[in-house]
Amino acid sequence: MSNLGAADLQDPFLVHRGLLFTVAYEMLGSAADAEDVVQEAWLRWAELDPGVRAAVRDPRAYLVRTVSRQALNRLRTLSRRREDYVGQWLPEPLLTVPDVAEDVELAESVSIAMLTILESLAPVERAVFVLREVFDVPYAEIAESVGKSAAAVRQIVSRARSHVAARRPRMRVDRSEQREVVESFLAAVTTGDVQGLMDVLAPEVILIADGGGVAQAVRVPVYGARKVTNLLRLFPEAAQNPKIVLLWLNGALGIRIDDEAGGPSLISLVVEEGRVARIFAMRNPDKLGRVEAETRLER
Repeated sequence: MSNLGAADLQDPFLVHRGLLFTVAYEMLGSAADAEDVVQEAWLRWAELDPGVRAAVRDPRAYLVRTVSRQALNRLRTLSRRREDYVGQWLPEPLLTVPDVAEDVELAESVSIAMLTILESLAPVERAVFVLREVFDVPYAEIAESVGKSAAAVRQIVSRARSHVAARRPRMRVDRSEQREVVESFLAAVTTGDVQGLMDVLAPEVILIADGGGVAQAVRVPVYGARKVTNLLRLFPEAAQNPKIVLLWLNGALGIRIDDEAGGPSLISLVVEEGRVARIFAMRNPDKLGRVEAETRLER
């Protein structure tokens, strides 16, 4: 059994599985769909004739192409479904280790804020942007994956880069500052401290909540510190025996709230210049199962 395990660990698919999941997740914004895509890629890899598999000169590139093609196909289907989604659509959150926050580029690429921006791109634009800007895949390989010429891919990358840059938050803060702001925000929310909220929220703060039509949530974004404060100050009155913990979500410190009245929520904050600039509240239970299962395993 030990020899079999050692042999399995040498399989290129298992060596690169973490990378393949990250590629699929950043293209899809859904951990469940990313897992399905990776599983499909594994089946295709396993079904290859051993001789053909051994002849693959760059297994990593081959597998990334396979995953990206599968993810792009699924992304086209998901994009049509999300047009009928009830309320605001937010990505499925992922638990990450604190060290991810130290890798600024990785933390930004998997952040809820960035994944939300990527959702505004067309499927091919998103796939091309992720492969080039996040994973530095050569243009020729991307072209093969998406069925475009290398010249067309360069144009798509340039267009997508401009789109993302115009919407990307300035969120490169150190962990100590982030924790301080998150804790100040949480203290103000849990006590209904209006002045505390006004102090910690940026004037142009935006709150986006995703209930998926299942959990109670505002269905349109809430803009501005005053309106967001008026909404959040009601938490102490509305909540029943809330259990609140800090945890690392998508490369940043986030908040988990388990409330007997309102159910579970995962909160991701974007901090800019010492204040909360974006609040993402994920309440759709269909998107919270993975984090709940992983946190139970950690206890």
